[in-house]
Amino acid sequence: MTAGAYEIKLDIFEGPLDLLLYLIRKNEVDIYDIPIALITSQYMDYIDAMKSLNLNLAGEYLVLAATLTHIKSRMLLPVSEEDDEEENVDPREELVKQLLEYKMFKEAALGLDRMSILGRDVFSRDHAGEALEKHEQLIGEIGIFELIEAFRRISFDTGRKDLMEIDVEKISLSDRINDIVDELERKGNLTFTDLLEDMGNRRKVIYTFLAILELVKLRIIKAYQAVPYGTIRICLAEK
Repeated sequence: MTAGAYEIKLDIFEGPLDLLLYLIRKNEVDIYDIPIALITSQYMDYIDAMKSLNLNLAGEYLVLAATLTHIKSRMLLPVSEEDDEEENVDPREELVKQLLEYKMFKEAALGLDRMSILGRDVFSRDHAGEALEKHEQLIGEIGIFELIEAFRRISFDTGRKDLMEIDVEKISLSDRINDIVDELERKGNLTFTDLLEDMGNRRKVIYTFLAILELVKLRIIKAYQAVPYGTIRICLAEK
């Protein structure tokens, strides 16, 4: 099996600017005053993590990585009072403008999306919805980047850094996708760690995680979290 046989392409709303907005939100920093060194470092960590998981990154991710590196280098240069006004412009200004514009259009698109599929977040009381009510109050849906972050924590917390690597032994991603959907049909919802509990089988863990990302991308399942870094619960997106 070649690497291309199990590459996962991220959803249209999970691009480089999404990752940047996620990091800004995660670090609770002002979008108008981005700590460029910190955000660039974390951005590159995510790029490395996604590459190691065979996520098929669009070229825009690398373009933004180069842009962040360039901005970081410009901000390290000393500012002289003799420089003209154009040279003293904040190098982050254009990036901030792009982020604000992208954020506005994304929120508008997601708002229309929710209106057009009003019932997809409604669960029947005898299935997923009832099961979720038995657990802590869920305050927000999470996306692919939060799941990647959770997976990174699990792999490092268990001392299994090799979980971030994939070998070429054959294993069916489609089978893992079907298994997860079947299990959620039976149980209503599962925690993220429930699905990754077989930590002794590296290939199964990796493919389970890739299957979760694919199901999230296709909006077949949704992931929720009550508090940052808290328990992640996964359920079918519609019943």
